[in-house]
Amino acid sequence: MLTLTSPIEEFPKIQKPLIAALKKLKIFSARDLLLYFPYRYLDFSKVVEVKNIRAEKNISLKVTIKSISSRFSFRSRMSLAEAVVSDETGSLKVIWFNQPYLAKSLQKGDEIFLAGMPEYYNAGLQLTNPIYEKVSSFPVHTARLVPMYHLTQKIYPKTFRNLVAAILALKDDIIDALPENVLRDQNLLKLKTTIQYSHFPESLEQVEMAKKRLAFEEIFYNQLAAQSYKLKLAQKQAFPINFRQELIKNFVQSLPFKLTPDQKKAAWEILQDLEKPAPMNRLLEGDVGSGKTLVALIAALQTMQLGLQVVFLAPTEILAKQHFETARKYLKDPHPSRRPTGHLPPEGEGKTRVCLLTNNYSTIDDQPVPKPKLQNLISDGMPGLFIGTHALLQKKVKFKNLALVIIDEQHRFGVLQRAALITNQKKVPHLLSLSATPIPRSLQLAVYGELDISQIKTKPLGRKSIATKLVENKNRPLAYEFIKKQVLSGRQIFVITPLIEESDKLGVKSVKTESENLKKIFPGFNIGLLHGRLKPMEKEKTMAGFLSNQTNILVSTSVVEVGVDVPNASVMLIEGAERFGLAQLHQFRGRVGRAEHQSYCFAFTDKEDGETKKRLDGFSKTEDGFRLSEIDLKLRGFGEVYGQEQSGWNSKYFDENYTQLIPAAREEALRILQDDIKLAKYPLLKEKIKDKVIHFE
Repeated sequence: MLTLTSPIEEFPKIQKPLIAALKKLKIFSARDLLLYFPYRYLDFSKVVEVKNIRAEKNISLKVTIKSISSRFSFRSRMSLAEAVVSDETGSLKVIWFNQPYLAKSLQKGDEIFLAGMPEYYNAGLQLTNPIYEKVSSFPVHTARLVPMYHLTQKIYPKTFRNLVAAILALKDDIIDALPENVLRDQNLLKLKTTIQYSHFPESLEQVEMAKKRLAFEEIFYNQLAAQSYKLKLAQKQAFPINFRQELIKNFVQSLPFKLTPDQKKAAWEILQDLEKPAPMNRLLEGDVGSGKTLVALIAALQTMQLGLQVVFLAPTEILAKQHFETARKYLKDPHPSRRPTGHLPPEGEGKTRVCLLTNNYSTIDDQPVPKPKLQNLISDGMPGLFIGTHALLQKKVKFKNLALVIIDEQHRFGVLQRAALITNQKKVPHLLSLSATPIPRSLQLAVYGELDISQIKTKPLGRKSIATKLVENKNRPLAYEFIKKQVLSGRQIFVITPLIEESDKLGVKSVKTESENLKKIFPGFNIGLLHGRLKPMEKEKTMAGFLSNQTNILVSTSVVEVGVDVPNASVMLIEGAERFGLAQLHQFRGRVGRAEHQSYCFAFTDKEDGETKKRLDGFSKTEDGFRLSEIDLKLRGFGEVYGQEQSGWNSKYFDENYTQLIPAAREEALRILQDDIKLAKYPLLKEKIKDKVIHFE
């Protein structure tokens, strides 16, 4: 007798290939199968009479087989099963290709349901390859809203639906993790009803009720994990970093440009957080080129002046070196340190240090030092700004007075890696995460529930707008001629290629094909390649060649680094622009326009359908990344735009239609946590959130 915990191997008559295919979908038990929900439905709910069928309309028929036979068609070189079916109103021809066995499994006189789309053939209507099943009180594949699932090629949809239908009764044994009062207050279905309505709904209303429950559940668990972490963090001790007005005022006035209003507001929010005794946990979200790094340096400067340590993590050596040069440029004048007793550094008293630590660099200010020496100075508590890659997370690096951690593109660092920074720390450092991925305000609470958020939307004053053009195939020669002139004038070019085919997941074919093409178009130009199969050091070397202007044109897949600053690059050319989301296109465009030169973005596309044109027109007409993210969300859905890597939350059921559920889910989570922060009364909820990704811990 099957139970919820029964492994799929115990299912009756199940074959080994099907078991292997199910396991690829992470379906190991009956419970897993019930909780593997459809992503869409075929509407075969309308059962019509034969006389009322119409071409190109999905319908179901309840008919009797009048005749059925199989034959081999020499013309089409395939086996056919042909039948004539009828009801009280008329008869219809039915044909199935490559299914000759149906002539044996279906018999004359059988009453069956057929589902499909009738079409005209030889001046008459017929059904081709319809779904079929024998008439019963509970049809699974016809005469209803038929569920469709994301499956591997080795699992037929009909087979999968049969498996679900066979164990559907087990839904009554499932225990619901959502508390009764939450279900009642939010008018949500119980889990067993959600399973019934998801797999075999009687109406679209039932589908929507099930989707609402599943969407709420996703938001709720994310909020429960986020708010639990946030409440626990508020009980921790951090270094209170008092606001020093004169210091910040002098620093801002020393800059060769004015801060934008958004930069000032974000900096003030961060400085206020740093004054608190509890650790800051803030996300600084800014559009490409909006000046997030400078705001982060303001926070770092004030922290260092108390004789404390600041870490600035970057995902790659190139970005780390870029941040190091920026910090050296703007923090070059030493400021007198006012350190609390016991925070005196072993050397360099009276000045703060800007250090770089990567696998290949170990530098204090402008002086290279042996890596062990820098590690020892860090352990001794030398105050300063320590910029680096994962090398800062090694066990040999032990911070003594780490007060602030700044993480650029925080999703590139794992939770355990980030947590390594606070090992042996008496106090929890403040955290400032930087992200260049714009996310609509409507979704921020859902995605970043445990973080306070600051936004920078405006670009620094004086930055020129990037001229963006959609380029049709017929205008390619004009675009190439323009690019040639740009290179001859000393500028550099980015070329982004999409994946040519699914098998080329690392983009090797696409960049090699495009580079060979460009070598013919631009003979004599130095063309570099960047793709997913290159090792980290090879990527660094390729980018370094582009940064130093040894490479004229860099052909890359989407692995091109967000945040890499190549001021001399003036043109971004995007091949197959229709294959990228608007947010990603905007990130690519942000690689140019980072200096005084006028910059350009050319989006090449072969597709001219209305939806593609509408989307790319939106891209060409606005440089507002937040506005583009809203458009992208409506067109592509949440799951496609903000995956786990970008957001820290991998959504299956939540989309923009359910944003109104976010405040309610947050309130329910807080109500439970304020009563029982350890979730001792809610073991099922505790189990649900134990593996949730939190942005820092």
